Amino acid sequence: MGRGRVELKRIENKISRQVTFSKRRSGLWKKANEISVLCDAHVALIVFSTKGKLFEFSSHSSMGRLLKRYEHHSGEPSEAKEDLFHEYPKLVDRLQLLERNMRNYAGEDLDPLSLRDLHSVENQLGNALKRIRTKKNQLMHEAISQHQKKEKSLLHQNLTLKKEMKERQQAGDSREQEQQAQNISSSKLPYLRNLTMVGGSDGAAEDGGSDCRIPAWLVDHVPRR
Repeated sequence: MGRGRVELKRIENKISRQVTFSKRRSGLWKKANEISVLCDAHVALIVFSTKGKLFEFSSHSSMGRLLKRYEHHSGEPSEAKEDLFHEYPKLVDRLQLLERNMRNYAGEDLDPLSLRDLHSVENQLGNALKRIRTKKNQLMHEAISQHQKKEKSLLHQNLTLKKEMKERQQAGDSREQEQQAQNISSSKLPYLRNLTMVGGSDGAAEDGGSDCRIPAWLVDHVPRR
Protein backbone atom coordinates (compact mmCIF):
# COMPACT_ATOMS: atom_id res chain seq x y z
CA MET A 1 0.00 0.00 0.00
CA GLY A 2 1.54 3.30 -1.10
CA ARG A 3 1.91 6.40 1.00
CA GLY A 4 -0.84 9.00 0.68
CA ARG A 5 -0.32 12.29 -1.08
CA VAL A 6 1.16 14.98 1.15
CA GLU A 7 -0.65 18.32 1.08
CA LEU A 8 1.76 21.09 0.12
CA LYS A 9 1.47 23.86 2.66
CA ARG A 10 3.68 25.52 5.22
CA ILE A 11 4.46 23.36 8.24
CA GLU A 12 3.44 25.31 11.33
CA ASN A 13 5.48 23.34 13.86
CA LYS A 14 9.00 24.78 13.94
CA ILE A 15 10.78 21.52 14.82
CA SER A 16 8.88 19.50 12.21
CA ARG A 17 9.59 22.19 9.62
CA GLN A 18 13.35 22.06 10.35
CA VAL A 19 13.40 18.23 10.16
CA THR A 20 11.50 18.27 6.87
CA PHE A 21 13.88 20.91 5.48
CA SER A 22 16.92 18.77 6.27
CA LYS A 23 15.38 15.63 4.74
CA ARG A 24 14.14 17.38 1.60
CA ARG A 25 17.47 19.18 1.13
CA SER A 26 19.35 15.88 1.31
CA GLY A 27 16.96 14.35 -1.22
CA LEU A 28 17.36 17.35 -3.53
CA TRP A 29 21.14 17.10 -3.32
CA LYS A 30 20.92 13.39 -4.11
CA LYS A 31 18.74 13.98 -7.18
CA ALA A 32 21.04 16.76 -8.40
CA ASN A 33 24.07 14.51 -8.07
CA GLU A 34 22.27 11.69 -9.90
CA ILE A 35 21.32 13.84 -12.89
CA SER A 36 24.85 15.23 -12.96
CA VAL A 37 26.47 11.77 -13.03
CA LEU A 38 23.97 9.98 -15.28
CA CYS A 39 23.57 12.76 -17.84
CA ASP A 40 26.95 14.48 -17.53
CA ALA A 41 25.15 17.74 -16.74
CA HIS A 42 26.46 20.75 -14.90
CA VAL A 43 24.15 21.42 -11.97
CA ALA A 44 24.17 24.25 -9.45
CA LEU A 45 21.81 24.56 -6.50
CA ILE A 46 21.49 27.46 -4.06
CA VAL A 47 19.18 27.22 -1.03
CA PHE A 48 18.69 29.66 1.84
CA SER A 49 17.07 28.40 5.01
CA THR A 50 14.49 30.30 7.01
CA LYS A 51 17.26 31.73 9.19
CA GLY A 52 19.20 32.85 6.11
CA LYS A 53 21.82 30.09 6.14
CA LEU A 54 23.26 29.29 2.71
CA PHE A 55 23.37 25.75 1.28
CA GLU A 56 24.87 25.18 -2.17
CA PHE A 57 25.68 22.28 -4.50
CA SER A 58 27.70 22.36 -7.71
CA SER A 59 28.89 19.61 -10.03
CA HIS A 60 32.03 19.28 -12.21
CA SER A 61 33.23 22.80 -11.39
CA SER A 62 33.05 25.49 -8.78
CA MET A 63 29.89 27.46 -8.09
CA GLY A 64 31.54 30.70 -9.31
CA ARG A 65 32.27 29.26 -12.76
CA LEU A 66 28.73 28.00 -13.14
CA LEU A 67 27.32 31.40 -12.17
CA LYS A 68 29.56 33.20 -14.67
CA ARG A 69 28.43 30.76 -17.33
CA TYR A 70 24.82 31.45 -16.41
CA GLU A 71 25.38 35.20 -16.61
CA HIS A 72 27.02 34.83 -19.99
CA HIS A 73 24.07 32.89 -21.41
CA SER A 74 21.32 34.97 -19.81
CA GLY A 75 22.83 38.29 -20.91
CA GLU A 76 21.12 40.23 -18.10
CA PRO A 77 24.23 41.54 -16.34
CA SER A 78 25.85 42.81 -19.52
CA GLU A 79 22.66 44.57 -20.59
CA ALA A 80 22.24 46.07 -17.14
CA LYS A 81 25.82 47.32 -17.12
CA GLU A 82 25.38 48.80 -20.57
CA ASP A 83 22.21 50.59 -19.49
CA LEU A 84 23.96 51.99 -16.46
CA PHE A 85 26.91 53.07 -18.60
CA HIS A 86 24.61 55.10 -20.86
CA GLU A 87 22.45 56.39 -18.02
CA TYR A 88 25.28 57.70 -15.83
CA PRO A 89 26.26 60.69 -18.06
CA LYS A 90 22.60 61.71 -18.31
CA LEU A 91 22.26 61.67 -14.54
CA VAL A 92 25.43 63.75 -14.17
CA ASP A 93 24.16 66.34 -16.67
CA ARG A 94 20.80 66.45 -14.91
CA LEU A 95 22.48 67.00 -11.54
CA GLN A 96 24.64 69.81 -12.91
CA LEU A 97 21.59 71.50 -14.46
CA LEU A 98 19.70 71.35 -11.16
CA GLU A 99 22.67 72.76 -9.26
CA ARG A 100 23.02 75.60 -11.78
CA ASN A 101 19.31 76.41 -11.54
CA MET A 102 19.55 76.52 -7.76
CA ARG A 103 22.42 79.01 -7.98
CA ASN A 104 20.46 81.13 -10.48
CA TYR A 105 17.41 81.17 -8.21
CA ALA A 106 19.67 82.40 -5.41
CA GLY A 107 20.91 85.23 -7.62
CA GLU A 108 24.31 83.68 -8.37
CA ASP A 109 26.11 82.88 -11.66
CA LEU A 110 23.81 85.13 -13.70
CA ASP A 111 26.48 86.42 -16.10
CA PRO A 112 26.35 83.44 -18.53
CA LEU A 113 22.56 83.74 -18.85
CA SER A 114 20.95 85.41 -21.81
CA LEU A 115 18.06 87.85 -21.66
CA ARG A 116 15.64 85.03 -22.39
CA ASP A 117 17.13 82.88 -19.62
CA LEU A 118 16.93 85.75 -17.16
CA HIS A 119 13.31 86.32 -18.09
CA SER A 120 12.58 82.64 -17.51
CA VAL A 121 14.26 82.73 -14.10
CA GLU A 122 12.29 85.87 -13.22
CA ASN A 123 9.00 84.21 -14.17
CA GLN A 124 9.79 81.11 -12.14
CA LEU A 125 10.72 83.20 -9.11
CA GLY A 126 7.53 85.25 -9.53
CA ASN A 127 5.40 82.11 -9.65
CA ALA A 128 7.20 80.74 -6.62
CA LEU A 129 6.64 84.02 -4.78
CA LYS A 130 2.91 83.91 -5.59
CA ARG A 131 2.63 80.39 -4.23
CA ILE A 132 4.54 81.40 -1.11
CA ARG A 133 2.26 84.41 -0.53
CA THR A 134 -0.84 82.31 -1.09
CA LYS A 135 0.35 79.77 1.45
CA LYS A 136 1.32 82.52 3.89
CA ASN A 137 -2.10 84.19 3.60
CA GLN A 138 -3.80 80.85 4.12
CA LEU A 139 -1.82 80.23 7.29
CA MET A 140 -2.51 83.78 8.50
CA HIS A 141 -6.27 83.41 7.95
CA GLU A 142 -6.26 80.10 9.80
CA ALA A 143 -4.33 81.66 12.68
CA ILE A 144 -6.73 84.65 12.83
CA SER A 145 -9.72 82.32 12.81
CA GLN A 146 -8.28 80.31 15.67
CA HIS A 147 -7.56 83.48 17.67
CA GLN A 148 -11.11 84.74 17.08
CA LYS A 149 -12.57 81.46 18.31
CA LYS A 150 -10.33 81.63 21.34
CA GLU A 151 -11.36 85.25 21.98
CA LYS A 152 -15.06 84.33 21.84
CA SER A 153 -14.48 81.49 24.25
CA LEU A 154 -12.63 83.77 26.67
CA LEU A 155 -15.39 86.43 26.45
CA HIS A 156 -18.02 83.81 27.21
CA GLN A 157 -16.02 82.60 30.20
CA ASN A 158 -15.57 86.19 31.37
CA LEU A 159 -19.32 86.89 31.19
CA THR A 160 -20.05 83.69 33.07
CA LEU A 161 -17.60 84.63 35.83
CA LYS A 162 -19.06 88.16 36.08
CA LYS A 163 -22.57 86.70 36.40
CA GLU A 164 -21.45 84.33 39.14
CA MET A 165 -19.66 87.14 41.01
CA LYS A 166 -22.76 89.38 40.76
CA GLU A 167 -25.00 86.63 42.10
CA ARG A 168 -22.63 85.98 44.97
CA GLN A 169 -22.44 89.72 45.73
CA GLN A 170 -26.24 90.03 45.74
CA ALA A 171 -26.53 87.03 48.03
CA GLY A 172 -23.94 88.57 50.36
CA ASP A 173 -25.77 91.94 50.40
CA SER A 174 -29.06 90.19 51.18
CA ARG A 175 -27.51 88.32 54.10
CA GLU A 176 -25.93 91.56 55.33
CA GLN A 177 -29.30 93.39 55.25
CA GLU A 178 -30.98 90.55 57.15
CA GLN A 179 -28.23 90.65 59.75
CA GLN A 180 -28.59 94.43 60.14
CA ALA A 181 -32.38 94.07 60.57
CA GLN A 182 -31.86 91.43 63.25
CA ASN A 183 -29.35 93.66 65.02
CA ILE A 184 -31.79 96.62 64.98
CA SER A 185 -34.59 94.44 66.37
CA SER A 186 -32.34 93.15 69.12
CA SER A 187 -31.27 96.69 70.12
CA LYS A 188 -34.90 97.98 70.35
CA LEU A 189 -36.26 94.99 72.22
CA PRO A 190 -35.47 96.27 75.81
CA TYR A 191 -36.99 99.67 75.03
CA LEU A 192 -40.17 98.10 73.70
CA ARG A 193 -40.49 95.96 76.81
CA ASN A 194 -40.22 99.03 79.05
CA LEU A 195 -42.94 100.79 77.06
CA THR A 196 -45.20 97.76 77.36
CA MET A 197 -44.73 97.60 81.11
CA VAL A 198 -45.34 101.35 81.63
CA GLY A 199 -48.50 101.70 79.47
CA GLY A 200 -51.96 100.94 80.93
CA SER A 201 -54.56 98.63 79.59
CA ASP A 202 -56.40 101.55 77.95
CA GLY A 203 -53.18 103.15 76.74
CA ALA A 204 -53.36 106.16 79.16
CA ALA A 205 -50.29 107.31 81.11
CA GLU A 206 -50.28 108.15 84.79
CA ASP A 207 -49.39 111.83 84.22
CA GLY A 208 -52.74 113.04 83.03
CA GLY A 209 -53.85 110.63 80.32
CA SER A 210 -51.27 111.32 77.60
CA ASP A 211 -51.28 108.72 74.79
CA CYS A 212 -48.41 106.20 75.16
CA ARG A 213 -49.56 103.68 72.59
CA ILE A 214 -46.80 101.76 70.84
CA PRO A 215 -46.63 102.28 67.06
CA ALA A 216 -47.79 99.34 64.96
CA TRP A 217 -44.43 98.93 63.25
CA LEU A 218 -42.78 98.44 66.64
CA VAL A 219 -45.47 96.14 68.01
CA ASP A 220 -44.79 93.68 65.22
CA HIS A 221 -41.24 93.27 66.49
CA VAL A 222 -42.24 92.69 70.14
CA PRO A 223 -41.98 88.98 70.98
CA ARG A 224 -45.16 87.28 72.18
CA ARG A 225 -45.12 86.00 75.73
